[in-house]
Amino acid sequence: MADLITVDDPDDPRLRDYTGLTDVELRRRREPAEGLFIAEGEKVIRRAKDAGYEMRSMLLSAKWVDVMRDVIDELPAPVYAVSPELAERVTGYHVHRGALASMQRKPLPTSDELLAAARRVVVMEAVNDHTNIGAIFRSAAALGMDAVLLSPDCADPLYRRSVKVSMGAVFSVPYARLESWPKGLETVRGAGYRLLALTPDEKASSIEEAAPHQLDKVALMLGAEGDGLSTQALVAADEWVRIPMAHGVDSLNVGAAAAVAFYAVATGTPTP
Repeated sequence: MADLITVDDPDDPRLRDYTGLTDVELRRRREPAEGLFIAEGEKVIRRAKDAGYEMRSMLLSAKWVDVMRDVIDELPAPVYAVSPELAERVTGYHVHRGALASMQRKPLPTSDELLAAARRVVVMEAVNDHTNIGAIFRSAAALGMDAVLLSPDCADPLYRRSVKVSMGAVFSVPYARLESWPKGLETVRGAGYRLLALTPDEKASSIEEAAPHQLDKVALMLGAEGDGLSTQALVAADEWVRIPMAHGVDSLNVGAAAAVAFYAVATGTPTP
């Protein structure tokens, strides 16, 4: 059973895991280096726990203590009960959901391990927007993609914003980082995958024509918002595919495009 500890000092060193949560650059450096990530909100905390992540501690406002009582009683990690005002001073923002947990990261699988166990893989290049990362993981989980591969410069899927937007889906879709880019794509092809680059380019085949759901192994490549896939990534692909557009729309947000493409890859053919 966890210890319930009331804290009234924002400088209490026991709250260090939660300090400066709005400082993106600080958290990008600290969290991977210290092996932690922050889960926000009751549902996300429960999903992290159920996915086997070890809890370091929880930070709760008073009204959330009873809501999280079963978790408190089950786990040995300390629980810090604070006022909403103190939570805001520590974290740097108003904690609307009233519940935060510091979780211990797990070692990532290698790309070879991930590829050996999957058939439908998402490959992201330089996707640095945490909201897009979270949205893509949520769609990947919902629409039956097996795994995610990240280029070395992609954002951290376990950053608080990504976890929150994904509603914890980052815990259910295994992911790994490729060690190099675009050379790492050779590993994907060598494992038997056909590399499909998603692009609005008119020279691309429609995703309906490509029929990715009929392929034995497929890796769908996605680029960053705005820039899309790099020239090097496009050259490395086996085929370019696009989502047919109507009413003069030239492209979709990468999160929306990913959802449409995942349906085509893992489930069936989308309606143009």
